[in-house]
Amino acid sequence: MKINEQWLREWINPPVDTNQLAEQLTMAGLEVEHVERISIKFTGVVVARVESVEPHPHADKLKVCEVRCGGNDLLTIVCGADNVRTGMHVPLAKVGSKLPGNRSITSTEIKGVKSAGMLCSAVELGLIDESDGLLELPANTIPGQDLNKLLTSHDAVIELSLTPNRGDCLSIAGVAREVSVINDCPLNAPSIESVAAINAKDRAVKLDAPQACPHYVGRIIEDVDVKRPSPLWLTERLYRSGLRCINAVVDITNYVMLELGQPMHAFDNDKLQGSIHVRYAKQGEKLVLLDNQEYTLSDSTLVIADDKRALAMAGIMGGLDSAVTQNSQAVFLESAFFSPHIIIGQARHHGLNTDSAYRFERGVDYALQRQAIERATRLILDICGGTPGPVIEVSANDHLPMSQAIILHAKEIKRILGISIKPAEVTRILQCLGMQLREEGENWQVLPPSYRFDIAIEADLIEEIARIHGYTAIPDQVPQTSLGFHASHCPGKQLQRIQGVLVQRGYQEVITYSFVDKRLQGLITPEAKLLTLANPIAAELSVMRTSLWPGLIQTLQYNLKRQQQRCRIFEVGLVYLTGIDLLQIPMIGGLIYGNISNKQWDREDILCDFFDIKGDVEGILSMNGRNGKTVEFRPTTHPALHPGQSAEIILGNQGIGYIGALHPAIQLTLELSQPAYVFELQVNRISTKITQKYRKISKFPTVRRDLSIVVSKDVQSTDIMQCIRTSAPEILINLELFDVYQGEGIDLGKKSLALGLTFQKSSSTLIDKEVEAIVGEILIRLQREFDAKLRE
Repeated sequence: MKINEQWLREWINPPVDTNQLAEQLTMAGLEVEHVERISIKFTGVVVARVESVEPHPHADKLKVCEVRCGGNDLLTIVCGADNVRTGMHVPLAKVGSKLPGNRSITSTEIKGVKSAGMLCSAVELGLIDESDGLLELPANTIPGQDLNKLLTSHDAVIELSLTPNRGDCLSIAGVAREVSVINDCPLNAPSIESVAAINAKDRAVKLDAPQACPHYVGRIIEDVDVKRPSPLWLTERLYRSGLRCINAVVDITNYVMLELGQPMHAFDNDKLQGSIHVRYAKQGEKLVLLDNQEYTLSDSTLVIADDKRALAMAGIMGGLDSAVTQNSQAVFLESAFFSPHIIIGQARHHGLNTDSAYRFERGVDYALQRQAIERATRLILDICGGTPGPVIEVSANDHLPMSQAIILHAKEIKRILGISIKPAEVTRILQCLGMQLREEGENWQVLPPSYRFDIAIEADLIEEIARIHGYTAIPDQVPQTSLGFHASHCPGKQLQRIQGVLVQRGYQEVITYSFVDKRLQGLITPEAKLLTLANPIAAELSVMRTSLWPGLIQTLQYNLKRQQQRCRIFEVGLVYLTGIDLLQIPMIGGLIYGNISNKQWDREDILCDFFDIKGDVEGILSMNGRNGKTVEFRPTTHPALHPGQSAEIILGNQGIGYIGALHPAIQLTLELSQPAYVFELQVNRISTKITQKYRKISKFPTVRRDLSIVVSKDVQSTDIMQCIRTSAPEILINLELFDVYQGEGIDLGKKSLALGLTFQKSSSTLIDKEVEAIVGEILIRLQREFDAKLRE
């Protein structure tokens, strides 16, 4: 938001310069992003009236203008501005004029046409940084008048970046209140008195959606001369606040919005039919707005309507058919309170960005509407003339927000801020902020003003005291705390270790949106019930994710488009599953793609495969104190995974996630030239560390026996190994599968598994007889359960 400093100083003029004022605002929580100095740095610039505009004979984008700047003589000026037109008043830099940047204006010939000066924009005059065309001056300015005498010679535009809860400061009045409290100076607000009705013209107003609009104020003003120009002081303030001028009535409604913070709208009263209705739009109802675009409305869009049709999108933008134009003779002013939760998202849903919606989304004072309409009425009468009717005010008090009293404890102020503030100072600060107080011993009962809708709890009051008292006035103190030992197996700490393991294995952590593309999510989990966002920030971010894989896949695609052919990434985040209740489940997911390692001159390019990512998952699980006895990779089917390269990860007979290659159909859809491998695990199932038990290292030699058995090709090696572990005593210290063979010498439908078994005792040396007995028992059980035979 842009604040005109001279305008602000008419309300409150503290004894500080511009830099100090900006510093005060920032330290009070109203961050100043930029201060633009405005000073007159030109000479010889006068007011000129454009008498005619003709196309340039030798340049399509240029125009030849005849202008009058005093006297009877006309000057020929070549101009390239799009907004130049006959009858407009503009600044003219005559030959010999000096413009900012030591630029001198001389008589020049442009494409064969001699130009006796230059028509200027506000940028060329050094008044602002950006503009869309020539600076249009009010029609009542006199051609030939020195522009220096019309404009404010020295000013500054202070640009504020306000947090969403400080909608009360989106106006000159709001910022002035803050400056008044900071500097303990009295406000000099303009007097706003009621304007008496001269005629009896009114119009019925019906609040058909009182919960969305509980307060509506209107007024009819007849015999308005909209053709009268807005005075220069008004247009200058609008211009420096970032608003363009339309006509006198619209300019006044914008001026009141900037001054008081109440968005307003003016309708052409002669174009209205019957009563005013504040209602929700009918599904599919159409409305052409002031931007000349037609919008299709939904039944969640609040509109202002008459008995026949919708007139405006409430709190966002007015309609074109009922707009005030130069030919309007009677206007209907609107000043209403719209509930923020009704307006939030509607402007973005329709692709609109308006000053009105920006304010209503953050909250407008529900007691401001009548004051704003009285202010606008007086300005219209002073500038455009007219006869006002009575104020039309309709309220649904049951739906108006009401301020609630808050108890403020003195001891709580000291506890949170760490300092004691005198009760008299607390009282002064809160009263200056417009609070109503009642002292109750050492405490206060506080009632916030209607414009401070962000104050709801005691901590909010303490924050107000701190920022007005001054953060710099709070002395620095070294925090005192007692240090203690904490359990190392807490879930958060264990998750950090898991993340560390993946980083050590070459992964990079990514953070993606929790909302994803509906189409991509449907490819990954086609049977899942998706949670659709009511107001997505983009069409491709319309549903909440049910898996981390869509975000990881999109990250892979993003990197591939930037020639990153090797990708190893992981993410920790929530997935959202809908059912009877909404479940938010913390997950960790990973993806690998491309070569096993970075390119190196002494290594061949070898693509990663299922067993590479399986080894990474095993590394995570073994780090947690679990070994092969409790983890199983059980073949399964998953709609997102390759039918022959997918497994469910089982931990203690409980599924904790999935692993595998992306389904070939998905790989083709995503235009991936190589297979991508993914995994996903439930964080809660793996983030609890199992305490390792100490076991003395044996000093006795080990004995190894290799077994080569033939089993059906459908038998899983994990089942074979689990059978061996349960059959062997504790002296089996290691079991590994080191070969799988199918082919010549092996019957069709069979496969050969080669297993290495390592035995060791902790108290004595093993003898062959003991080992052979154990191996024999293992073979008997394998033959009984899997029809396994020793390979000859």
